[in-house]
Amino acid sequence: MRRPLLLLLCPCLLGLFLQLWLRSPPHHPLVIGILSARQHRALRDTIRGTWLQALPPARRPLLRFIVGSEPCSVPPEDREDPYSCRLLNLSGPVLHREIEAFSGPPPGRSPHRQLSVTFRVLHPLIITRLGAWCPGFSRNLSVRLFQAEHEEALLVARLTALSPGAPLTTPGAPPTGAALCYKPVEQFILPEGFHGTLRWDSHDAEGLPMWGVHRVTLNDGGGVLRVTAADEGLLPYDFSQGTEGIAGGFTYTIHDGELLLQRLSARPQRLAQHRAALEEEEAELQAESHAHGDIVFVEVVDTYRNVPRKLLLFYRWLAAAASFHFLLKTDDDCFLQLDNVLRALEERRLRGPNAWWGNFRLNWAVDRTGKWQELEYMSPAYPAFACGAGYVISRDVVQWLAANADRLKTYQGEDVSMGIWMAAIGPRRYQDEGWLCEKSCDRAMLSAPQFSPQELGELWQRKLRCGNPCDCANT
Repeated sequence: MRRPLLLLLCPCLLGLFLQLWLRSPPHHPLVIGILSARQHRALRDTIRGTWLQALPPARRPLLRFIVGSEPCSVPPEDREDPYSCRLLNLSGPVLHREIEAFSGPPPGRSPHRQLSVTFRVLHPLIITRLGAWCPGFSRNLSVRLFQAEHEEALLVARLTALSPGAPLTTPGAPPTGAALCYKPVEQFILPEGFHGTLRWDSHDAEGLPMWGVHRVTLNDGGGVLRVTAADEGLLPYDFSQGTEGIAGGFTYTIHDGELLLQRLSARPQRLAQHRAALEEEEAELQAESHAHGDIVFVEVVDTYRNVPRKLLLFYRWLAAAASFHFLLKTDDDCFLQLDNVLRALEERRLRGPNAWWGNFRLNWAVDRTGKWQELEYMSPAYPAFACGAGYVISRDVVQWLAANADRLKTYQGEDVSMGIWMAAIGPRRYQDEGWLCEKSCDRAMLSAPQFSPQELGELWQRKLRCGNPCDCANT
């Protein structure tokens, strides 16, 4: 008796189906992505031994630490700021004399009565004089120096036809015929990292003589000063401070020049020590990754300014490597209450597509200085964004971010970058104050940021002891 062909094929088809099923990645209701710095081994180990243990292994979400594959090759002491990997390019500092910040060809005539230029201090210096073009005014003219985002001037010089100031001259040397006239100002130290705006105001109906920011020669004293220009993606302190342009200048001296020379002379030794430390760090990272299998290395230099790019590259990896419904993003210094998160996820009946669950900041002002300095986003306020300590997005949002990773512009922080990116697709926002934005503790919280490894351990021990990570005495 002849068997039907279908019965003969069934074992083969069944075997093929089993092979495909075994090869396909398992589906995860929730995946956790944790932004982590290369040197944060202690935080990663603490997470592995604390809040990740809140659920039995069978119920734990898939978790991956997100780490940049490349370290910064510049020693921390030799970077322009703590948040990037740009070399502080100091060489041959000019010591023990006044330096004119700007020089250049004869100026052109500007129709503007108000001009400004923005600069950054890379090593402490002292402003000694403020000035403008000697024949550059027929009425009163004021030169003001502002600290970025401050409305009150730190230094002011007023020049008039009767009191126009004088060119800078070197003692014992003949006059140089300098075209800038200066007046002395109160002297105090501008610290490293200071962002300043110099503004010229005139009532002259014909406007001010000026240089464009790219026609002027910056006398940076060996690298202690840098001008920031709008067409380089760097915004002036405030557009109300005037049209970008230079109608004069200032003079300065380098503060504590001997310390600067010592810093430069020790650079080769620092670089050698830094390279040795990076080799050791890389070996430890690879051993950690092999032991735990929970680190995703993304191709980016691991610095704070590159965190938005780290996140985009992780989204690309995740979209290709895992099947999941939701992604929870957090940081390695956060305490996450997994049981609360899963309970809230179920109670809210959160569903995709296009879902974003977090604690949202609305109309958040753009900072122009400090760690969260934003010089490339034009608006004075960001679109709505979720605090980076914890939020959840649906798979389709991750897929959109992954598909557009190479076209999305990154900004100063991953939380505000996420808000700007999400403004393009308008996800449904689910507001929840349980995602704490600042270091704090609440029994019902979902996550809280800015804890040390020791503090994370203490929170976990209290949660084990009484169910309340904040305070067992009031349980």
